[in-house]
Amino acid sequence: MTDLTPTPNDCSLPRRRSDFATFNEAIDYAARSEKGLNFHDMRGALQRVYPYSEMRKDAVDDAYRLVAMGIGKDDRVALVAETGPEFAALFCACIYAGAWPVPLPLPTTFGGKESYIDQLSVQLQSSDPKVLLYPPEIAEMASAAAERQGCKGIDWATFAEMDAAEVTLPEASPDDICYLQYSSGSTRFPTGVAVTHKALLHNLFGHADSMDIGYNDRVVSWLPWYHDMGLVGCFLSLIANQVSVDYLKTEHFARRPLAWLDLISRNKGETLSYSPTFGYDICARRVSSQTNVAERFDLSRWRLAGNGADMIRPDVMQNFVNAFADAGFEASAFTPSYGLAEATLAVTVMPPGEGIRVELVEEERLSGTRRDLSRPARYRAIVNCGKPLQDMEVEIRGENGAAKGDHQIGKVWCRGPSVMHSYFRNEEATKECLVPSDDGKGDWLDTGDMGYLADDYLFIVGRAKDMIIINGKNHWPQDIEWAVEQLAGFNHGDIAAFSVETENGEEAPAVLVHCRVSDPDERVKLRDQIADKVRSVTGMNCVVELVPPRTLPRTSSGKLSRAKAKKLYLSGEIEPIDVAA
Repeated sequence: MTDLTPTPNDCSLPRRRSDFATFNEAIDYAARSEKGLNFHDMRGALQRVYPYSEMRKDAVDDAYRLVAMGIGKDDRVALVAETGPEFAALFCACIYAGAWPVPLPLPTTFGGKESYIDQLSVQLQSSDPKVLLYPPEIAEMASAAAERQGCKGIDWATFAEMDAAEVTLPEASPDDICYLQYSSGSTRFPTGVAVTHKALLHNLFGHADSMDIGYNDRVVSWLPWYHDMGLVGCFLSLIANQVSVDYLKTEHFARRPLAWLDLISRNKGETLSYSPTFGYDICARRVSSQTNVAERFDLSRWRLAGNGADMIRPDVMQNFVNAFADAGFEASAFTPSYGLAEATLAVTVMPPGEGIRVELVEEERLSGTRRDLSRPARYRAIVNCGKPLQDMEVEIRGENGAAKGDHQIGKVWCRGPSVMHSYFRNEEATKECLVPSDDGKGDWLDTGDMGYLADDYLFIVGRAKDMIIINGKNHWPQDIEWAVEQLAGFNHGDIAAFSVETENGEEAPAVLVHCRVSDPDERVKLRDQIADKVRSVTGMNCVVELVPPRTLPRTSSGKLSRAKAKKLYLSGEIEPIDVAA
Protein backbone atom coordinates (compact mmCIF):
# COMPACT_ATOMS: atom_id res chain seq x y z
CA MET A 1 0.00 0.00 0.00
CA THR A 2 1.11 3.57 -0.68
CA ASP A 3 2.80 5.25 2.30
CA LEU A 4 0.18 7.25 4.23
CA THR A 5 1.84 10.59 3.75
CA PRO A 6 -0.59 13.00 2.04
CA THR A 7 0.25 14.10 -1.46
CA PRO A 8 1.94 17.54 -1.43
CA ASN A 9 0.45 20.92 -2.30
CA ASP A 10 3.46 21.87 -4.38
CA CYS A 11 5.92 20.08 -6.63
CA SER A 12 8.58 20.81 -9.23
CA LEU A 13 6.28 20.20 -12.22
CA PRO A 14 5.26 23.55 -13.79
CA ARG A 15 1.59 24.37 -13.27
CA ARG A 16 -0.62 24.20 -16.36
CA ARG A 17 -4.10 25.63 -16.12
CA SER A 18 -6.14 23.18 -18.11
CA ASP A 19 -4.47 24.14 -21.42
CA PHE A 20 -4.79 20.66 -22.93
CA ALA A 21 -6.46 19.54 -26.15
CA THR A 22 -8.10 16.52 -24.50
CA PHE A 23 -8.67 15.31 -20.96
CA ASN A 24 -6.42 12.32 -21.75
CA GLU A 25 -3.53 14.78 -22.00
CA ALA A 26 -4.57 16.36 -18.69
CA ILE A 27 -4.40 12.99 -16.91
CA ASP A 28 -1.01 12.23 -18.47
CA TYR A 29 0.41 15.56 -17.32
CA ALA A 30 -0.99 15.37 -13.77
CA ALA A 31 0.59 11.90 -13.45
CA ARG A 32 4.02 13.54 -13.80
CA SER A 33 3.49 15.39 -10.51
CA GLU A 34 3.59 14.07 -6.94
CA LYS A 35 0.10 15.42 -6.30
CA GLY A 36 -3.07 13.41 -6.07
CA LEU A 37 -6.17 12.28 -4.18
CA ASN A 38 -6.33 11.58 -0.44
CA PHE A 39 -9.26 9.65 1.02
CA HIS A 40 -10.31 9.99 4.66
CA ASP A 41 -12.66 8.06 6.92
CA MET A 42 -15.68 9.42 8.81
CA ARG A 43 -13.49 10.91 11.55
CA GLY A 44 -11.12 12.52 9.07
CA ALA A 45 -8.30 9.98 9.46
CA LEU A 46 -6.29 9.45 6.26
CA GLN A 47 -7.00 5.98 4.83
CA ARG A 48 -5.70 6.00 1.28
CA VAL A 49 -3.21 8.15 -0.60
CA TYR A 50 -3.68 7.95 -4.35
CA PRO A 51 -1.15 9.97 -6.39
CA TYR A 52 -2.17 10.90 -9.92
CA SER A 53 0.65 8.69 -11.20
CA GLU A 54 -0.92 5.63 -9.55
CA MET A 55 -4.40 6.64 -10.70
CA ARG A 56 -3.17 6.86 -14.30
CA LYS A 57 -1.49 3.43 -14.14
CA ASP A 58 -4.68 1.86 -12.78
CA ALA A 59 -6.76 3.71 -15.37
CA VAL A 60 -4.69 2.39 -18.26
CA ASP A 61 -4.93 -1.17 -16.92
CA ASP A 62 -8.69 -0.77 -16.52
CA ALA A 63 -8.91 0.62 -20.07
CA TYR A 64 -7.30 -2.59 -21.36
CA ARG A 65 -9.97 -4.57 -19.46
CA LEU A 66 -12.74 -2.47 -21.01
CA VAL A 67 -11.34 -3.03 -24.49
CA ALA A 68 -11.09 -6.77 -23.79
CA MET A 69 -14.80 -6.73 -22.92
CA GLY A 70 -15.55 -5.29 -26.36
CA ILE A 71 -16.08 -1.73 -25.21
CA GLY A 72 -14.84 0.85 -27.69
CA LYS A 73 -15.17 4.41 -28.89
CA ASP A 74 -18.46 6.15 -28.02
CA ASP A 75 -19.80 3.23 -25.97
CA ARG A 76 -21.25 4.19 -22.59
CA VAL A 77 -19.98 2.75 -19.31
CA ALA A 78 -22.17 3.43 -16.27
CA LEU A 79 -20.27 3.90 -13.00
CA VAL A 80 -21.81 4.13 -9.55
CA ALA A 81 -19.96 7.16 -8.24
CA GLU A 82 -18.60 6.17 -4.85
CA THR A 83 -15.90 8.55 -3.60
CA GLY A 84 -12.83 6.35 -3.80
CA PRO A 85 -9.86 5.28 -5.95
CA GLU A 86 -11.86 2.67 -7.88
CA PHE A 87 -14.27 5.19 -9.40
CA ALA A 88 -11.45 7.69 -10.07
CA ALA A 89 -9.47 5.11 -12.05
CA LEU A 90 -12.51 3.73 -13.87
CA PHE A 91 -13.71 7.17 -14.94
CA CYS A 92 -10.29 7.91 -16.46
CA ALA A 93 -10.14 4.38 -17.92
CA CYS A 94 -13.32 5.01 -19.90
CA ILE A 95 -11.78 8.16 -21.36
CA TYR A 96 -8.59 6.31 -22.33
CA ALA A 97 -10.71 3.60 -23.98
CA GLY A 98 -12.71 6.21 -25.94
CA ALA A 99 -15.90 5.27 -24.06
CA TRP A 100 -18.14 7.74 -22.24
CA PRO A 101 -18.24 7.33 -18.44
CA VAL A 102 -21.71 7.90 -16.98
CA PRO A 103 -21.55 8.67 -13.23
CA LEU A 104 -24.67 7.47 -11.41
CA PRO A 105 -25.74 8.07 -7.80
CA LEU A 106 -25.24 5.92 -4.76
CA PRO A 107 -28.22 4.82 -2.66
CA THR A 108 -29.43 7.44 -0.18
CA THR A 109 -31.38 7.15 3.04
CA PHE A 110 -34.49 8.31 1.16
CA GLY A 111 -36.84 6.01 -0.72
CA GLY A 112 -35.38 2.61 0.11
CA LYS A 113 -34.10 -0.24 -2.03
CA GLU A 114 -36.81 -0.40 -4.68
CA SER A 115 -36.71 3.36 -5.23
CA TYR A 116 -32.95 3.19 -5.85
CA ILE A 117 -33.31 0.29 -8.29
CA ASP A 118 -35.98 2.26 -10.15
CA GLN A 119 -33.76 5.38 -10.28
CA LEU A 120 -30.76 3.44 -11.62
CA SER A 121 -32.94 1.61 -14.13
CA VAL A 122 -34.31 4.83 -15.59
CA GLN A 123 -30.83 6.32 -15.99
CA LEU A 124 -29.50 3.07 -17.48
CA GLN A 125 -32.37 3.05 -19.95
CA SER A 126 -31.54 6.64 -20.93
CA SER A 127 -27.76 6.20 -21.26
CA ASP A 128 -27.89 2.69 -22.80
CA PRO A 129 -24.49 1.53 -21.43
CA LYS A 130 -22.74 -1.72 -22.29
CA VAL A 131 -21.88 -2.33 -18.66
CA LEU A 132 -22.63 -1.04 -15.17
CA LEU A 133 -19.69 -1.12 -12.74
CA TYR A 134 -20.44 -0.72 -9.04
CA PRO A 135 -19.07 -1.20 -5.50
CA PRO A 136 -19.50 -4.78 -4.21
CA GLU A 137 -21.48 -3.46 -1.21
CA ILE A 138 -24.48 -2.57 -3.39
CA ALA A 139 -24.29 -5.62 -5.67
CA GLU A 140 -27.86 -6.73 -5.02
CA MET A 141 -29.46 -3.43 -6.00
CA ALA A 142 -27.08 -2.54 -8.84
CA SER A 143 -27.24 -5.99 -10.46
CA ALA A 144 -31.06 -5.90 -10.26
CA ALA A 145 -31.11 -2.56 -12.09
CA ALA A 146 -28.64 -3.81 -14.73
CA GLU A 147 -30.65 -7.00 -15.28
CA ARG A 148 -33.85 -5.01 -15.65
CA GLN A 149 -32.26 -2.97 -18.45
CA GLY A 150 -30.45 -5.87 -20.10
CA CYS A 151 -26.94 -4.53 -19.60
CA LYS A 152 -24.05 -6.36 -18.01
CA GLY A 153 -23.39 -5.60 -14.33
CA ILE A 154 -20.01 -6.21 -12.68
CA ASP A 155 -18.78 -5.18 -9.26
CA TRP A 156 -15.44 -3.48 -9.49
CA ALA A 157 -13.60 -6.01 -7.32
CA THR A 158 -14.47 -8.68 -9.88
CA PHE A 159 -13.62 -6.32 -12.73
CA ALA A 160 -10.16 -5.63 -11.26
CA GLU A 161 -9.32 -9.37 -11.38
CA MET A 162 -10.06 -9.71 -15.11
CA ASP A 163 -7.07 -10.40 -17.35
CA ALA A 164 -6.48 -8.19 -20.36
CA ALA A 165 -3.67 -7.77 -22.86
CA GLU A 166 -2.03 -4.45 -23.59
CA VAL A 167 -3.53 -2.87 -26.70
CA THR A 168 -3.23 0.41 -28.55
CA LEU A 169 -5.80 2.75 -27.06
CA PRO A 170 -7.72 5.11 -29.38
CA GLU A 171 -6.70 8.73 -29.91
CA ALA A 172 -9.09 11.32 -28.52
CA SER A 173 -10.16 14.47 -30.33
CA PRO A 174 -11.22 17.77 -28.67
CA ASP A 175 -14.68 17.46 -30.24
CA ASP A 176 -15.24 13.90 -28.97
CA ILE A 177 -17.77 13.41 -26.18
CA CYS A 178 -15.83 13.03 -22.93
CA TYR A 179 -18.61 11.92 -20.55
CA LEU A 180 -22.35 12.01 -19.86
CA GLN A 181 -23.56 13.95 -16.81
CA TYR A 182 -27.08 13.50 -15.51
CA SER A 183 -28.49 16.89 -14.61
CA SER A 184 -29.95 17.13 -11.12
CA GLY A 185 -32.80 19.31 -12.39
CA SER A 186 -36.19 17.76 -11.73
CA THR A 187 -37.89 19.36 -14.74
CA ARG A 188 -36.20 17.21 -17.39
CA PHE A 189 -35.50 13.75 -16.01
CA PRO A 190 -33.58 11.84 -17.08
CA THR A 191 -31.42 13.85 -19.44
CA GLY A 192 -27.81 12.93 -19.95
CA VAL A 193 -25.75 16.03 -20.72
CA ALA A 194 -23.11 15.20 -23.35
CA VAL A 195 -19.90 17.15 -22.66
CA THR A 196 -16.98 17.26 -25.11
CA HIS A 197 -13.30 17.33 -24.16
CA LYS A 198 -13.10 20.88 -25.49
CA ALA A 199 -16.08 22.07 -23.41
CA LEU A 200 -14.77 20.39 -20.27
CA LEU A 201 -11.24 21.80 -20.54
CA HIS A 202 -12.53 25.29 -21.30
CA ASN A 203 -14.70 25.24 -18.19
CA LEU A 204 -11.86 23.86 -16.07
CA PHE A 205 -9.60 26.66 -17.29
CA GLY A 206 -12.27 29.23 -16.42
CA HIS A 207 -12.70 27.58 -13.03
CA ALA A 208 -8.98 27.83 -12.26
CA ASP A 209 -8.59 31.29 -13.74
CA SER A 210 -11.58 32.84 -11.96
CA MET A 211 -10.40 31.46 -8.61
CA ASP A 212 -6.73 32.16 -9.27
CA ILE A 213 -5.67 28.64 -8.31
CA GLY A 214 -2.09 28.83 -7.08
CA TYR A 215 0.79 26.54 -6.19
CA ASN A 216 -0.04 26.24 -2.49
CA ASP A 217 -3.77 25.64 -2.95
CA ARG A 218 -5.34 22.40 -1.79
CA VAL A 219 -8.99 21.32 -2.02
CA VAL A 220 -11.10 19.68 0.68
CA SER A 221 -14.37 18.13 -0.51
CA TRP A 222 -17.32 15.99 0.59
CA LEU A 223 -19.40 16.64 -2.54
CA PRO A 224 -20.74 13.60 -4.43
CA TRP A 225 -19.08 12.64 -7.71
CA TYR A 226 -22.39 12.01 -9.47
CA HIS A 227 -23.22 15.73 -9.35
CA ASP A 228 -21.51 18.33 -11.54
CA MET A 229 -20.09 20.43 -8.69
CA GLY A 230 -18.46 17.38 -7.11
CA LEU A 231 -17.40 15.66 -10.33
CA VAL A 232 -16.22 18.65 -12.37
CA GLY A 233 -15.30 21.16 -9.67
CA CYS A 234 -13.75 18.81 -7.11
CA PHE A 235 -12.35 15.96 -9.21
CA LEU A 236 -11.80 16.68 -12.91
CA SER A 237 -10.65 20.27 -12.32
CA LEU A 238 -8.03 19.11 -9.84
CA ILE A 239 -6.53 16.74 -12.39
CA ALA A 240 -6.50 19.33 -15.18
CA ASN A 241 -5.01 21.99 -12.88
CA GLN A 242 -2.71 19.68 -10.85
CA VAL A 243 -4.12 20.23 -7.36
CA SER A 244 -4.03 17.84 -4.38
CA VAL A 245 -7.29 17.12 -2.60
CA ASP A 246 -8.62 15.61 0.64
CA TYR A 247 -11.95 13.76 0.43
CA LEU A 248 -14.65 12.80 2.88
CA LYS A 249 -17.45 10.60 1.58
CA THR A 250 -20.75 12.42 1.29
CA GLU A 251 -22.50 10.03 3.68
CA HIS A 252 -19.73 10.59 6.23
CA PHE A 253 -20.20 14.34 5.98
CA ALA A 254 -23.93 13.86 6.57
CA ARG A 255 -23.20 11.99 9.81
CA ARG A 256 -20.27 14.13 11.02
CA PRO A 257 -20.37 17.47 9.15
CA LEU A 258 -17.76 19.11 11.37
CA ALA A 259 -15.19 16.57 10.16
CA TRP A 260 -15.16 18.70 6.97
CA LEU A 261 -13.98 21.71 8.96
CA ASP A 262 -11.50 19.55 10.89
CA LEU A 263 -9.87 18.56 7.58
CA ILE A 264 -9.68 22.18 6.47
CA SER A 265 -8.12 23.10 9.82
CA ARG A 266 -5.35 20.52 9.36
CA ASN A 267 -4.44 21.72 5.88
CA LYS A 268 -1.23 23.75 5.94
CA GLY A 269 -1.77 25.26 2.51
CA GLU A 270 -4.37 27.67 1.14
CA THR A 271 -7.71 25.87 1.10
CA LEU A 272 -10.42 25.81 -1.53
CA SER A 273 -13.64 24.06 -0.54
CA TYR A 274 -17.17 24.23 -1.90
CA SER A 275 -20.65 23.50 -0.61
CA PRO A 276 -24.29 24.23 -1.28
CA THR A 277 -25.94 26.48 1.28
CA PHE A 278 -27.20 23.56 3.38
CA GLY A 279 -23.63 22.39 4.08
CA TYR A 280 -22.74 25.70 5.74
CA ASP A 281 -26.10 25.70 7.50
CA ILE A 282 -25.68 22.28 9.09
CA CYS A 283 -22.16 23.10 10.30
CA ALA A 284 -23.28 26.34 11.94
CA ARG A 285 -26.13 24.49 13.65
CA ARG A 286 -23.86 21.67 14.90
CA VAL A 287 -21.60 24.02 16.81
CA SER A 288 -23.04 24.38 20.28
CA SER A 289 -22.57 27.38 22.52
CA GLN A 290 -20.20 25.25 24.61
CA THR A 291 -17.86 24.53 21.70
CA ASN A 292 -14.63 26.49 21.75
CA VAL A 293 -14.27 26.91 18.00
CA ALA A 294 -10.93 28.71 18.32
CA GLU A 295 -9.42 25.63 20.02
CA ARG A 296 -10.91 23.02 17.69
CA PHE A 297 -10.75 24.75 14.30
CA ASP A 298 -8.33 26.89 12.32
CA LEU A 299 -10.14 28.25 9.26
CA SER A 300 -7.77 31.17 8.70
CA ARG A 301 -6.26 29.57 5.58
CA TRP A 302 -9.64 28.91 3.95
CA ARG A 303 -9.06 31.16 0.95
CA LEU A 304 -12.14 30.33 -1.13
CA ALA A 305 -15.35 29.02 0.43
CA GLY A 306 -17.31 28.30 -2.73
CA ASN A 307 -21.08 28.40 -2.67
CA GLY A 308 -23.41 27.16 -5.38
CA ALA A 309 -25.78 24.40 -6.56
CA ASP A 310 -28.84 25.96 -4.92
CA MET A 311 -30.25 29.35 -3.97
CA ILE A 312 -27.67 31.08 -1.77
CA ARG A 313 -29.10 32.25 1.54
CA PRO A 314 -27.34 35.34 2.94
CA ASP A 315 -28.79 34.71 6.42
CA VAL A 316 -27.27 31.22 6.48
CA MET A 317 -23.92 32.56 5.33
CA GLN A 318 -23.99 35.18 8.10
CA ASN A 319 -24.81 32.50 10.67
CA PHE A 320 -21.75 30.56 9.51
CA VAL A 321 -19.56 33.64 9.84
CA ASN A 322 -20.93 34.27 13.33
CA ALA A 323 -20.28 30.67 14.33
CA PHE A 324 -16.71 30.42 13.02
CA ALA A 325 -15.24 33.94 13.10
CA ASP A 326 -13.32 33.00 16.27
CA ALA A 327 -11.72 30.15 14.29
CA GLY A 328 -10.32 32.69 11.80
CA PHE A 329 -12.96 32.34 9.08
CA GLU A 330 -13.19 35.50 6.96
CA ALA A 331 -16.53 36.45 5.40
CA SER A 332 -14.63 37.65 2.33
CA ALA A 333 -13.69 34.00 1.63
CA PHE A 334 -17.24 33.25 0.48
CA THR A 335 -17.27 32.82 -3.30
CA PRO A 336 -20.81 32.61 -4.72
CA SER A 337 -21.19 31.11 -8.17
CA TYR A 338 -23.82 30.07 -10.66
CA GLY A 339 -23.67 27.10 -12.96
CA LEU A 340 -25.42 24.03 -14.28
CA ALA A 341 -24.48 20.72 -15.87
CA GLU A 342 -25.63 22.00 -19.27
CA ALA A 343 -22.75 24.51 -19.16
CA THR A 344 -20.36 21.78 -17.90
CA LEU A 345 -20.30 23.51 -14.50
CA ALA A 346 -19.60 27.20 -13.87
CA VAL A 347 -21.20 30.11 -15.74
CA THR A 348 -20.35 32.92 -13.31
CA VAL A 349 -18.03 33.12 -10.30
CA MET A 350 -17.58 35.93 -7.77
CA PRO A 351 -14.06 37.41 -7.97
CA PRO A 352 -11.95 36.18 -5.02
CA GLY A 353 -12.19 38.32 -1.90
CA GLU A 354 -15.47 40.07 -2.75
CA GLY A 355 -17.55 37.79 -0.54
CA ILE A 356 -21.34 37.71 -0.34
CA ARG A 357 -22.95 40.83 -1.82
CA VAL A 358 -26.71 41.22 -1.85
CA GLU A 359 -29.33 43.56 -3.23
CA LEU A 360 -32.75 44.03 -1.68
CA VAL A 361 -35.38 43.63 -4.38
CA GLU A 362 -39.06 44.41 -3.94
CA GLU A 363 -41.20 41.29 -4.03
CA GLU A 364 -43.48 42.68 -6.75
CA ARG A 365 -40.50 43.22 -9.06
CA LEU A 366 -39.53 39.58 -8.55
CA SER A 367 -43.01 38.31 -9.38
CA GLY A 368 -43.69 40.83 -12.15
CA THR A 369 -46.85 42.21 -10.57
CA ARG A 370 -48.01 45.58 -9.26
CA ARG A 371 -47.82 46.21 -5.53
CA ASP A 372 -51.00 46.53 -3.55
CA LEU A 373 -50.43 49.98 -2.03
CA SER A 374 -52.54 49.05 0.98
CA ARG A 375 -49.85 46.56 2.00
CA PRO A 376 -46.30 47.44 3.07
CA ALA A 377 -43.53 46.72 0.59
CA ARG A 378 -41.75 43.37 1.05
CA TYR A 379 -38.19 42.70 -0.04
CA ARG A 380 -36.00 39.67 -0.68
CA ALA A 381 -32.21 39.68 -0.45
CA ILE A 382 -30.82 38.50 -3.81
CA VAL A 383 -27.22 37.26 -3.82
CA ASN A 384 -24.65 38.38 -6.39
CA CYS A 385 -23.36 35.24 -8.15
CA GLY A 386 -20.38 36.91 -9.80
CA LYS A 387 -19.11 37.56 -13.29
CA PRO A 388 -19.07 35.27 -16.35
CA LEU A 389 -16.07 33.04 -16.96
CA GLN A 390 -13.72 34.04 -19.73
CA ASP A 391 -15.42 33.64 -23.16
CA MET A 392 -18.80 33.00 -21.50
CA GLU A 393 -21.57 35.43 -22.50
CA VAL A 394 -24.63 35.93 -20.30
CA GLU A 395 -27.84 37.68 -21.32
CA ILE A 396 -31.17 38.26 -19.62
CA ARG A 397 -34.08 37.85 -22.01
CA GLY A 398 -37.81 38.45 -21.87
CA GLU A 399 -40.53 36.08 -23.07
CA ASN A 400 -40.15 37.49 -26.59
CA GLY A 401 -36.46 36.60 -26.62
CA ALA A 402 -35.28 40.22 -26.56
CA ALA A 403 -32.34 41.11 -24.32
CA LYS A 404 -33.12 43.13 -21.18
CA GLY A 405 -31.12 45.89 -19.54
CA ASP A 406 -29.48 46.07 -16.11
CA HIS A 407 -31.73 45.26 -13.16
CA GLN A 408 -34.48 43.92 -15.45
CA ILE A 409 -35.57 40.43 -14.46
CA GLY A 410 -35.88 37.73 -17.10
CA LYS A 411 -34.62 34.34 -18.24
CA VAL A 412 -30.87 33.68 -17.92
CA TRP A 413 -29.26 32.71 -21.23
CA CYS A 414 -25.58 31.93 -21.81
CA ARG A 415 -23.26 30.79 -24.55
CA GLY A 416 -19.61 29.88 -24.76
CA PRO A 417 -17.21 27.03 -25.50
CA SER A 418 -18.23 25.06 -22.38
CA VAL A 419 -21.94 24.85 -23.19
CA MET A 420 -23.01 21.22 -23.66
CA HIS A 421 -23.03 19.40 -26.98
CA SER A 422 -26.58 18.04 -26.51
CA TYR A 423 -28.84 15.94 -24.34
CA PHE A 424 -27.96 12.35 -25.21
CA ARG A 425 -30.51 10.86 -27.60
CA ASN A 426 -33.06 13.54 -26.72
CA GLU A 427 -33.34 15.86 -29.69
CA GLU A 428 -36.58 17.44 -28.47
CA ALA A 429 -35.14 18.43 -25.08
CA THR A 430 -31.97 19.67 -26.79
CA LYS A 431 -33.95 21.95 -29.11
CA GLU A 432 -35.92 23.30 -26.14
CA CYS A 433 -32.86 24.75 -24.46
CA LEU A 434 -30.16 25.13 -27.17
CA VAL A 435 -31.06 27.91 -29.58
CA PRO A 436 -28.86 28.80 -32.59
CA SER A 437 -27.63 32.40 -32.54
CA ASP A 438 -28.30 34.90 -35.32
CA ASP A 439 -24.61 35.78 -35.59
CA GLY A 440 -23.40 32.18 -35.97
CA LYS A 441 -21.18 32.39 -32.90
CA GLY A 442 -22.59 29.30 -31.22
CA ASP A 443 -25.81 28.15 -29.62
CA TRP A 444 -27.40 29.99 -26.73
CA LEU A 445 -28.40 27.93 -23.70
CA ASP A 446 -31.74 28.79 -22.11
CA THR A 447 -30.94 27.85 -18.51
CA GLY A 448 -34.53 27.91 -17.27
CA ASP A 449 -33.44 30.15 -14.40
CA MET A 450 -34.57 33.70 -13.73
CA GLY A 451 -32.28 36.55 -12.79
CA TYR A 452 -30.89 39.94 -13.72
CA LEU A 453 -27.57 41.58 -14.54
CA ALA A 454 -26.04 44.62 -12.84
CA ASP A 455 -22.65 45.94 -14.03
CA ASP A 456 -21.81 42.50 -15.50
CA TYR A 457 -22.63 40.70 -12.23
CA LEU A 458 -25.37 38.06 -12.28
CA PHE A 459 -28.12 37.86 -9.65
CA ILE A 460 -30.26 34.68 -9.60
CA VAL A 461 -33.88 35.04 -8.55
CA GLY A 462 -35.26 31.50 -8.96
CA ARG A 463 -36.25 28.80 -11.43
CA ALA A 464 -38.95 29.74 -13.91
CA LYS A 465 -40.67 26.34 -13.76
CA ASP A 466 -40.97 26.51 -9.96
CA MET A 467 -43.00 29.72 -10.13
CA ILE A 468 -46.43 29.44 -8.48
CA ILE A 469 -49.00 31.37 -10.56
CA ILE A 470 -52.39 31.86 -8.92
CA ASN A 471 -55.09 34.29 -10.11
CA GLY A 472 -52.55 35.81 -12.48
CA LYS A 473 -50.10 36.63 -9.69
CA ASN A 474 -46.66 35.11 -9.50
CA HIS A 475 -45.20 33.78 -6.24
CA TRP A 476 -41.72 32.39 -5.80
CA PRO A 477 -41.78 29.18 -3.72
CA GLN A 478 -38.55 30.29 -2.04
CA ASP A 479 -40.34 33.30 -0.54
CA ILE A 480 -43.01 31.06 0.97
CA GLU A 481 -40.49 28.49 2.21
CA TRP A 482 -38.18 31.11 3.70
CA ALA A 483 -41.11 32.78 5.50
CA VAL A 484 -42.10 29.49 7.13
CA GLU A 485 -38.47 28.79 8.06
CA GLN A 486 -38.50 31.89 10.24
CA LEU A 487 -40.86 30.09 12.62
CA ALA A 488 -39.16 28.36 15.53
CA GLY A 489 -37.98 24.77 15.09
CA PHE A 490 -37.43 24.62 11.33
CA ASN A 491 -34.25 23.93 9.39
CA HIS A 492 -33.27 24.88 5.85
CA GLY A 493 -34.94 22.31 3.57
CA ASP A 494 -37.86 21.47 5.87
CA ILE A 495 -40.48 23.10 3.62
CA ALA A 496 -41.60 22.54 0.03
CA ALA A 497 -44.04 24.97 -1.62
CA PHE A 498 -45.93 24.45 -4.88
CA SER A 499 -49.43 24.95 -6.29
CA VAL A 500 -52.27 22.41 -6.22
CA GLU A 501 -55.83 22.32 -7.49
CA THR A 502 -58.40 22.49 -4.68
CA GLU A 503 -61.78 20.74 -4.57
CA ASN A 504 -63.51 23.72 -6.18
CA GLY A 505 -61.10 23.58 -9.13
CA GLU A 506 -59.08 26.64 -8.15
CA GLU A 507 -55.30 26.78 -7.72
CA ALA A 508 -53.91 27.35 -4.24
CA PRO A 509 -50.43 27.27 -2.69
CA ALA A 510 -49.59 24.05 -0.88
CA VAL A 511 -46.86 23.71 1.72
CA LEU A 512 -45.39 20.41 2.90
CA VAL A 513 -43.56 20.81 6.19
CA HIS A 514 -41.37 18.40 8.15
CA CYS A 515 -43.00 18.01 11.56
CA ARG A 516 -41.05 17.04 14.67
CA VAL A 517 -43.93 17.71 17.08
CA SER A 518 -45.74 14.68 18.56
CA ASP A 519 -48.44 16.33 20.67
CA PRO A 520 -51.73 16.47 18.66
CA ASP A 521 -52.76 19.87 20.02
CA GLU A 522 -49.34 21.34 19.24
CA ARG A 523 -49.59 20.00 15.69
CA VAL A 524 -52.86 21.86 15.18
CA LYS A 525 -51.26 25.05 16.49
CA LEU A 526 -48.26 24.54 14.21
CA ARG A 527 -50.41 23.98 11.13
CA ASP A 528 -52.46 27.11 11.84
CA GLN A 529 -49.31 29.13 12.51
CA ILE A 530 -47.86 28.06 9.15
CA ALA A 531 -51.11 28.89 7.36
CA ASP A 532 -51.11 32.37 8.90
CA LYS A 533 -47.49 32.90 7.85
CA VAL A 534 -48.14 31.86 4.24
CA ARG A 535 -51.27 34.04 4.14
CA SER A 536 -49.17 37.01 5.22
CA VAL A 537 -46.82 36.41 2.28
CA THR A 538 -49.31 35.50 -0.46
CA GLY A 539 -52.57 37.03 0.77
CA MET A 540 -54.25 33.65 0.20
CA ASN A 541 -55.34 30.63 2.16
CA CYS A 542 -53.11 27.63 1.56
CA VAL A 543 -53.04 23.88 1.98
CA VAL A 544 -50.67 22.98 4.85
CA GLU A 545 -49.61 19.37 5.25
CA LEU A 546 -47.33 18.20 8.05
CA VAL A 547 -45.15 15.28 6.97
CA PRO A 548 -42.63 13.08 8.84
CA PRO A 549 -39.00 14.28 8.99
CA ARG A 550 -36.74 13.27 6.07
CA THR A 551 -39.77 12.83 3.78
CA LEU A 552 -39.18 15.62 1.26
CA PRO A 553 -37.18 14.40 -1.77
CA ARG A 554 -33.91 15.93 -2.91
CA THR A 555 -31.99 16.04 -6.16
CA SER A 556 -28.56 14.40 -6.56
CA SER A 557 -26.92 17.64 -5.40
CA GLY A 558 -28.95 17.78 -2.18
CA LYS A 559 -31.38 20.45 -3.37
CA LEU A 560 -35.04 20.22 -2.48
CA SER A 561 -36.99 18.82 -5.45
CA ARG A 562 -40.31 20.68 -5.42
CA ALA A 563 -41.52 18.99 -8.60
CA LYS A 564 -40.90 15.51 -7.16
CA ALA A 565 -42.41 16.50 -3.80
CA LYS A 566 -45.58 17.62 -5.61
CA LYS A 567 -45.69 14.42 -7.66
CA LEU A 568 -45.23 12.18 -4.61
CA TYR A 569 -47.81 14.14 -2.63
CA LEU A 570 -50.46 14.01 -5.38
CA SER A 571 -49.83 10.28 -5.95
CA GLY A 572 -50.18 9.54 -2.25
CA GLU A 573 -46.58 8.36 -1.85
CA ILE A 574 -45.98 11.15 0.67
CA GLU A 575 -48.50 10.53 3.45
CA PRO A 576 -49.23 13.59 5.59
CA ILE A 577 -49.55 13.29 9.34
CA ASP A 578 -53.20 13.26 10.40
CA VAL A 579 -53.95 16.55 12.14
CA ALA A 580 -57.30 17.10 13.86
CA ALA A 581 -59.50 19.89 12.51
